[in-house]
Amino acid sequence: MNHDDLWQSVLGEIEFEISRANFATWFKHTAIQNVEGGIAVIAVPNAFAKEWLEKKFHKQIIKCLRANAPDIRNATYAVTAGEQTQIAQVKKGVDRVEQTDEQLEFKEFSIDRDTNLNPKYTLENFIIGSFNEFAHAAAVSITKNLGMLYNPFFVYGGVGLGKTHLLHAIGNQIKKDHPEYKVLYITSERYVNELISIIQNREPLYAFKEKYRNVDVLIIDDVQFLAGKAKSEEEFFHTFNSLYERGKQFVFSSDKPPQAIPSFNERLRSRLEAGLTADISEPEYEARLAILKLKGAQKEYSFSEEVAEYIASTIQRNIRELEGAINLVIAKSKLKGRPLVLDEVKVAIEQITSSSKKIVTINQIIKTVSEFYDLGEAGLFERSRRREVVKPRQIAMYLLREDYHGSYPFIGQKLGGRDHTTALHAYDKISRELKQDPKLVEEMKQIRTKLYES
Repeated sequence: MNHDDLWQSVLGEIEFEISRANFATWFKHTAIQNVEGGIAVIAVPNAFAKEWLEKKFHKQIIKCLRANAPDIRNATYAVTAGEQTQIAQVKKGVDRVEQTDEQLEFKEFSIDRDTNLNPKYTLENFIIGSFNEFAHAAAVSITKNLGMLYNPFFVYGGVGLGKTHLLHAIGNQIKKDHPEYKVLYITSERYVNELISIIQNREPLYAFKEKYRNVDVLIIDDVQFLAGKAKSEEEFFHTFNSLYERGKQFVFSSDKPPQAIPSFNERLRSRLEAGLTADISEPEYEARLAILKLKGAQKEYSFSEEVAEYIASTIQRNIRELEGAINLVIAKSKLKGRPLVLDEVKVAIEQITSSSKKIVTINQIIKTVSEFYDLGEAGLFERSRRREVVKPRQIAMYLLREDYHGSYPFIGQKLGGRDHTTALHAYDKISRELKQDPKLVEEMKQIRTKLYES
């Protein structure tokens, strides 16, 4: 059995069961070193990762290993030099590295060290659909009119919808058209960590200022993480002014529009809103099908029509989950030495979708809605007809029906002992307004993001 394919299959399942941050932190640069006597030896880059996998993820690893290779009874973890492990794996097959999901790649072999851009993300391989066509069109225009049109450009949307791809694609296109331009991509988290490190070590700030104020294009991913960090916001505010006055281009991404980012410095918020804001929503079925076929072709794997249609119709939330499902099916196909038939694909997809589903509680819904509308939880139970109370209460009722699947009598009883007709009216009213009011659609999206991240 091919150890690499087995481990990719295991990683594909684990990726759906844990958070993205945990997956990237603890499973990066791991591999099956050997399997002997029913024991799998997992190579890890350092002692810290070894201890964490043993204590926190051992049961999940064993479960996934046994599901893919029943002969394996247990696993041990061996620390190997991170760099030697990566080089050895690349020598064993560069094509395998290229065929794994972005999160599983050894990024230091592909990321441009000067720009932090990943060259695999381009405008040419960005799948366009109604869910992102405006953002894509704006991105293309920006690359042709730097600093003059749509500056800053602010793109927002939920997790795994392609924001990072678009940001890298903009940077790569600019470098292609203008090799002499200095382009820099960075996450806001890294920006904050760099600044904190300098302050803690009592180092001078001039090198930090020079790095970010001496660029032609500054691209910042997940800018919402700057919110509430006073020193970072202050420093970035001055960096923004310095670059903007010289006509330099900004590109930002976030999980929500500038006006919806809590605890954001008002001066900075007004600057982020000064250019063009574009959203990327969840991809429709046709777009998911097109993405699936493109990813399959890139990995030299052909999905049958019925398998492609099943995956595209089942994985609906975002592109990252879709890519994870694609990788899992391909890995399991390699293990079997043939393409999976539809029934086998259904079993694999059902395993990961059932493990990734999050169950919300009544209290979580009430708490999230009341916090979003800055209303005390008790306010949802009031007999008040004030709009600032009625609207949140109706949205809470809608979510209790739609996401919690409560009955109308149950919902009415939970929210102040009301009649079931009140809950029914609230559900119907919010359902109608969601079809007509883009602002409400955006609010609902943000509420659900907070609800399922909590």
